Amino acid sequence: MNQKTGKKKLHTFVICAYGDSPYLESCIKSLRSQTAPSEIMLTTSTPDDYIESLCKKYDVTYHIREGEPSIGNDWNEALKIADTRYVTIVHQDDIYEPDYAATVLKMIKKSRRITGVEPQIAFTDYSELVNEIKYPNRRNLIIKRMLLLTLRPMAFQGKRWIKRNAIRFGNAICCPTVTYNIKYIRLLLEKEGKDKLFSDSFRSNLDWEAWEWLSKKEGAFIYVPKVLAAHRIHEGSETSRIIKDNDRIEEDKVIFSKFWPKPVVKLLSVFYKTSEISNKVKK
Repeated sequence: MNQKTGKKKLHTFVICAYGDSPYLESCIKSLRSQTAPSEIMLTTSTPDDYIESLCKKYDVTYHIREGEPSIGNDWNEALKIADTRYVTIVHQDDIYEPDYAATVLKMIKKSRRITGVEPQIAFTDYSELVNEIKYPNRRNLIIKRMLLLTLRPMAFQGKRWIKRNAIRFGNAICCPTVTYNIKYIRLLLEKEGKDKLFSDSFRSNLDWEAWEWLSKKEGAFIYVPKVLAAHRIHEGSETSRIIKDNDRIEEDKVIFSKFWPKPVVKLLSVFYKTSEISNKVKK
């Protein structure tokens, strides 16, 4: 609740935290610096004094998820515990520009008026954060912007083929920048007899699989082509560990097969593997 206006907030940031990340405090500070008021929560399946102390320091609602640590379970829990229409799942190492929430909420309102359909997700452009330096124009970011070109016109954002075209050549949507219209997504899930958006069968591509599923349903993918977040790249990240384990290659093939025949899947998987280079920290 906004103490000044008495109105219930529309948006919640939910941080998914694990371990003792040295970047968690910077992440929380960026959320506290937003120009638009949002609820801020943190969920963790690895509770400890460090995480709890930061929540107390910055007045962040602290939530403990029971069960084994799992990316999919953590993300599904984040969407479950928020009590607002719009939810952003925050990765504990990333940071957000001060006008992230205000801009996204403004574009959601505008899109609903122009497209005439309910928004599913809204996401922004981003930079990559390496050794505390923001890089907005690394090669993989430029490629993703090219893939998202057809989503730039707001009138097209509710078109099924436009949504699918944006993700058929790779996962061009950066998960930490995504805000979910969770009340609408819950309705879509109920119609399909599903109880969660993210699958436990993936380590890396659970977000890409979710976009693929949503792309077939009525609703809009709102793309905000403005750099409003910074995704941290470091050796300790889950993405870096997955790449080292070579699990991502097999997961890529599974998602590509939802769009393409086998011969094309093989070619795209080889090409897409080159994007992993940018997830290695350049000293």
